[in-house]
Amino acid sequence: MANQPHFKVLKSERKHDGKVFNLIVDEIEYGSGTRALREVVEHPGGAIIVPMLDANTVLLVRQFRYPTKEYLYELPAGRLGKNEYPMQCAARELKEETGYHATSLDLLTAIYTTPGFCTEKLYIYLATQLARTVRGQQLEEGEHDLTVHPVSLNAAVEMIERGEIADGKTICGILLADRHLKKK
Repeated sequence: MANQPHFKVLKSERKHDGKVFNLIVDEIEYGSGTRALREVVEHPGGAIIVPMLDANTVLLVRQFRYPTKEYLYELPAGRLGKNEYPMQCAARELKEETGYHATSLDLLTAIYTTPGFCTEKLYIYLATQLARTVRGQQLEEGEHDLTVHPVSLNAAVEMIERGEIADGKTICGILLADRHLKKK
């Protein structure tokens, strides 16, 4: 059957338990008898928010990303907390990173970021009817240089086309929101 795995796990070893992810190394055997090692990054997943300030303006954040050693334009996003639902995560991250809350959060889709080695699944929400929170941004350590940038949705799409937005989850979220909003 095409939907059945064509391998069996011979051994599974947890090599690293981290704050952001865990690393698991599995020894597997394919149906052919060939053995292989598979390294899997175990990640709890997260939520991405496409916050629409009005019908034509999206809020982007710009922040330094240590692994790339670059400042990147992104949509607000964050990792799921323990026992946290994706929509709760989306609402929390929107408030923390932008200082806004949304009356409406609609799920656009969910994506696997890098399914070749990682379990991370991200839920992409369209946030509308935004209002400022009383407390404003509530940034975590490492986010204190994060800045919020209102940009027209058309300009955000153009930023993608010019390579100014290179973050995959952000590209996906902006293009989905653009298509979704144009259908209305």
